[in-house]
Amino acid sequence: MNRKVIIEDLGSSDYKEVWDYQTQLLDKTIAIKRKNRVSEDLEETPNYFLFVEHPHVYTLGKSGDLNNLLINENQLKEKGATYYKINRGGDITYHGPGQIVGYPILDLENFFTDIHKYLRLLEEVIIKTIADYGLKGERSQGETGVWLDVGTPFARKICAMGIRSSRWVTMHGFALNANTNLGYFDNIIPCGIRGKAITSLEAELNRKVNLEEVKEKITEYFRQEFEVEEFLSKVNL
Repeated sequence: MNRKVIIEDLGSSDYKEVWDYQTQLLDKTIAIKRKNRVSEDLEETPNYFLFVEHPHVYTLGKSGDLNNLLINENQLKEKGATYYKINRGGDITYHGPGQIVGYPILDLENFFTDIHKYLRLLEEVIIKTIADYGLKGERSQGETGVWLDVGTPFARKICAMGIRSSRWVTMHGFALNANTNLGYFDNIIPCGIRGKAITSLEAELNRKVNLEEVKEKITEYFRQEFEVEEFLSKVNL
């Protein structure tokens, strides 16, 4: 089993370009797995972890409800935002500047074959990361992601998650609100969940955070939780 992970920071990159890139990596990994089934000369499957910041964009999961997007095409253009219906789980969410998005493209057969465990470990990575900033992240029953003050009238989401898996290879991932403009969430019903607020590290701490520092913490906790043997750096696209 290959537990080395190729890590890339794509900086600020267009959503569709990165979605296509994820798909290329996933297809490449699946092709290796198919070849291994009929070959005696087995090739290790790679694992990737992409960091990215997207320009303003709304994405709707495959089972999501378009009614949870509260603005029309002209209003999207006015706000400098785009919209995509995509192939991950979950409903609608927002990505934009100041938000840390992570896309693990992992062959889970290198780690464990359990999607539920995969999501719980991703949540744990974020819970441990924000704990370093004095925040108590929690899980909310039936609502994937990381929340604050679960079970109170002040419950608010700080990190959304939505994934796709094919032949145990993952794509899409998480979006942690760091220095995010939360006003963009007013244009949607986030994750299709009514009556619960969205927050960010900046809003909770009343100061901007260093995004590179946060990404370093995420990387370290990801290494711990997924028992990564080594991170292999790759230059930006």
